[in-house]
Amino acid sequence: MTLSSPANDSDRTHFERSLLRVQQDVLRMGTLVEESFRMSHQCLFEHNLDAAQQIIPLDKRIDRYYRQIERDCATLMTLQAPVAQDLRLLSAFMQLVRDLERIGDYAQDLTEIAVKLVKYQPHDCFDQIEAMSEHAQLMLATSLVALADLDRSAGEKVKKLDDTVDEAYDHLYQILANQNNIPGVVEPLLLLGLTIRYLERMADHATNIAQRVSYIVTGQRS
Repeated sequence: MTLSSPANDSDRTHFERSLLRVQQDVLRMGTLVEESFRMSHQCLFEHNLDAAQQIIPLDKRIDRYYRQIERDCATLMTLQAPVAQDLRLLSAFMQLVRDLERIGDYAQDLTEIAVKLVKYQPHDCFDQIEAMSEHAQLMLATSLVALADLDRSAGEKVKKLDDTVDEAYDHLYQILANQNNIPGVVEPLLLLGLTIRYLERMADHATNIAQRVSYIVTGQRS
């Protein structure tokens, strides 16, 4: 049996601290993405159009975290010679922040849609779209709690929630696609079609995050 030298122990301690900092940065990025999602919801369903401007600097902060975390993960992979479990964690972080970044992008897209929709009367299915948005936000929050707690069961939990969002998407798509006798312009229907598509994709990315957490803990892909 080979005993670790004090230098090796020190290197390992430094690596573990660096790994913890990356995890904390991922959670901070996740908090910003949650806020971005909330703002898009307020803009769409509460007509808080100020959120459309507030979300722009927020998205820039999210992008900065994304680039920084990718750099930090790459550095730890190449310089610290991590063991297999550490590599799994770093790889999952790099994939996970891509999902977070995409959710942030979609949130900004939704605020732009909200600005265009405000001049139209709300569609009859608007309440159902609002419920879909709330459900997708719950999925993101659940995934981030799972990341903080390293909850191995997160992937299965969030996948069940995602099934509900998928069903809502299919139902709402049929309503919008089969609209007859459309009065006036079709722009609001097109915008609502984009809205439910973006919400469905945001839910998919939240599912990816939860499944990556399960992979971090178990080493098995869902």
